[in-house]
Amino acid sequence: MTEVLKDLQPLDVFKYFEKLSQIPRCSGNEKEVSDYLVSFARENNLEYVQDSALNVVIRKKASLGYENSPAVVLQGHMDMVCEKDANIVHDFTKDQLKLRIIDDKVYATGTTLGADNGIAVAMGLALLASNEYQHPAIELLVTTSEETGMDGAFALDPKNINGRILINIDSEEEGTILVSCAGGVTAKTSIPIKFEPVNEKLVPYLIKIRGLMGGHSGMEIDKERGNSNKLMGRILMNIISETDIRLSSINGGSKHNAIPRETDAVILVKAEDSTIVEKKISEYDEIFKNELRTPDPDIRLEFEVLSPIPSHMLTKESTDNVINYLYLIVNGVTSMSMDIDGLVESSLNLGIVTSYEDRVEFISSIRSSVKSLKEELFKKILVTAKINGGSVTSESDYPEWAYNPNSKIRTIFENVYEKMYGKKPHISAIHAGLECGLFSEKFGELDAISFGPNLYDVHTPNENMSISSVQRSWEFLLEVLKNIK
Repeated sequence: MTEVLKDLQPLDVFKYFEKLSQIPRCSGNEKEVSDYLVSFARENNLEYVQDSALNVVIRKKASLGYENSPAVVLQGHMDMVCEKDANIVHDFTKDQLKLRIIDDKVYATGTTLGADNGIAVAMGLALLASNEYQHPAIELLVTTSEETGMDGAFALDPKNINGRILINIDSEEEGTILVSCAGGVTAKTSIPIKFEPVNEKLVPYLIKIRGLMGGHSGMEIDKERGNSNKLMGRILMNIISETDIRLSSINGGSKHNAIPRETDAVILVKAEDSTIVEKKISEYDEIFKNELRTPDPDIRLEFEVLSPIPSHMLTKESTDNVINYLYLIVNGVTSMSMDIDGLVESSLNLGIVTSYEDRVEFISSIRSSVKSLKEELFKKILVTAKINGGSVTSESDYPEWAYNPNSKIRTIFENVYEKMYGKKPHISAIHAGLECGLFSEKFGELDAISFGPNLYDVHTPNENMSISSVQRSWEFLLEVLKNIK
């Protein structure tokens, strides 16, 4: 163990967080971390269930005096979004995260930190490993593949959960208690492509977008950060409006629920039109720098002439279809809530563009707290794909989490917070998706709430977590559990 965090308070929470940071756990690669949770349960003589989806439930009996209190489900997910800076050598399938401390913050070096949602798991393990705290019966529920569509939550058998009070620790702003969230669906568009022989007289250009901030497509979608895929659509559309080009490939983004930071496109153009292409790239480099000077001051639009020339290029029709779709597809905030001030109601994020031998695939994350608007946004993608010769499939369609006006756990959270800090917490909804909505639908009666410590720039290599906020959130959780009688 590297023990970078060994002196941080609370000791046990950061001990388990550091242990989790040593286990590769990208979405879809959770076997090792799931088995680690099982080993933890065995070592501590705790009852557990590990299901076929690798979800883990660990149960601990109530402490003395809480035997008749209602059972509580503490919940988080074991997977993390795996993003890294382009210049960082890191294999997420086997390498440990390289943790570092700067002032009050914990970072990973050049990669995502995995505090979303490793801190929830660490808090749960610290609670289960100790006998010094007062609490009702606890069920720690740790799910898989939350970041890629809540697959673990979908697969969870309700029979494995007894508690009907759920405390989700997957929020990212201390002092804000979440009581509702958006639903979502992933739209996967496929545009068929055909190739033609490359004319050796054409000049091949690699166009690159770099330097964007990126971020969580739910939490940061309202910050007007640049989407590298959409920006590439703009530059390609403006080039193709002045000269004939052929697209060879386009690739950008790696997670549907992360605002993409980097996109590459390879185009071929007549030698006599090279000046037009280079002029347009230079022009849009300045345009993007001006438009995004506040949210993305480091944006760069770069190009280079490739050697050797690519072996294939798309036909004119395929080139037009791909660029038209990329340019036209809806992206960003589409509506704001009229009920909760400042809350994004609906949005889309074109997170991934990938070139294959027979198609270009576009993956968008749709979110809305209104089911009909979520469906409407999916239809817009469907129509945009259809007019460009493509088709759309849907994945990971999860429900919104509706506000419960009679929530008892919310009242406990409010009372404890006011007693500890002399002020009321901020009760809010979130545009990002949480598993609470799916669990509420799956379990029937469920009194759910979500909270967590301060996390910043999640889903980016700059992700960081406040140390002092973790300590306060931990103390708050312990006091809440103590008050559930």
